[in-house]
Amino acid sequence: MRIAISTGGGDAPGLNAVIRSSALSAISRGWDVLGICRGYFGLLGEDQILRLTPDTVRGIGHLGGTILRTTNRGNPFSFPVKQADGTYVEVDRSREIIENAGRLGIDALITIGGDGSLGIANRLHQLGMKVVGVPKTIDNDVSGTITTFGFDTAVNTAIEAIDKLHTTAESHDRVIVLEVMGRHAGFIALHSGVAGSADVILIPEIPFDIEKVCDKVRSRDANGRHFSIVVVAEGAFTIGGQESVLGESLPGQAKRVGGIAGRIAWEIQQRTGKEARSLVLGHLQRGGAPTGYDRLLATRFGGAAVEAVEEGKWGQMVALQSPHIVTISFDEALRVPKRVDPDHDVVRTARASGISFGD
Repeated sequence: MRIAISTGGGDAPGLNAVIRSSALSAISRGWDVLGICRGYFGLLGEDQILRLTPDTVRGIGHLGGTILRTTNRGNPFSFPVKQADGTYVEVDRSREIIENAGRLGIDALITIGGDGSLGIANRLHQLGMKVVGVPKTIDNDVSGTITTFGFDTAVNTAIEAIDKLHTTAESHDRVIVLEVMGRHAGFIALHSGVAGSADVILIPEIPFDIEKVCDKVRSRDANGRHFSIVVVAEGAFTIGGQESVLGESLPGQAKRVGGIAGRIAWEIQQRTGKEARSLVLGHLQRGGAPTGYDRLLATRFGGAAVEAVEEGKWGQMVALQSPHIVTISFDEALRVPKRVDPDHDVVRTARASGISFGD
C-alpha cells in the first residue's frame, strides 16, 4: 500500500501532528507514505512530492504550520491559469490529479482540510479516487464533528489577547474592539469572548444593532465601569446589512471577509463620545504551537484516518463524536455548514451573565 497525505486551505495548529500520526501509523503497517506539497499542487507538477519516513516526521508534533505547506488557491476543478495578457482563466485539472496519482502508484489519499478542501476531496472521490478526509479549521465550521483541531489553540490565542486588552482598556477608560477570525461562523468569537469576560460579542449568526452595542457601553459607563471590551467575528454584520469584505482576492481565492472592527470602533466613538480603538488579531490565531488538546485530537485524527484507509472507507471523513473518533461521509459533513446555534447554552449563559450580542 502506498498512501499520500496533503494539507490544503488555511493553516491551523496541529497539522504537523496529523501528518506525524498518520505517517507513523501507515509506516507501522509496512506502507509507503508520500507527502503532497501545497495542497494538490504537488500532484499537478506545480510543487514537490516528498517521501515521508520516521526521520522526516520526527519532532514535528508540537510545531505549528505544516511541513507540507499549504494553499487556499489550488482547487483543481477551477485552477487559475495566467494568460499572456495577464488575465486568468479557470481550468479543470482534476483528471491530472488522478492520472498523476496513478503514475506514482498512490493507492489512497488522506486529505487534511476544511470545508473547501473536503469539498474538493469529495469531487475527486466521485471521480474514482480513494480519499479519506481529516477535518481541519480554526473556525470549527465543519459539520459532523464536535470540534476540529486548531480551534482550541485559536481560542486560547484570542483569550490571551482579551486578557491583555482588559488592562490597557481599563487604564485609559477606553472601548477596545477585537476582531477575530471565523469567516461565516462565530465560534472563536463566542468561546473566547465568554471565557475572556468580554462585554459585547458580535457573531454572524446574530446580526447586531450598533445602537444596542452603544447602549451596553453607556450602561457600563453609568455603573462606573468606564471601559468595555467588544469581541467581533470577522464575518459579523448589522441587522439588514452585509459582511465586510477586504478588497479584491487573488485569483482562485474566496473573498476575504474582515475589517469590521475598525468600523464598529468608529461608530461607538461617534455615538457615545468615548475613545474607542480596534485591533485585528488576524493570523496570530493560526500560528504557534498547538495546545495539548489540539495535539491529542490531531494525533487521534491521524491514526483514525489510516484505520479508515485500511478498512476501505473511501469518501469518508474522520470526526470527533465524543468520546470516540468515528467516520462520516463527505456528503454528511458538507451538507449543512456548521454555525453557532443562537439558542445554544453558551449563548444563553453569556446573556444571563450580562454579555450583549447587540440584538
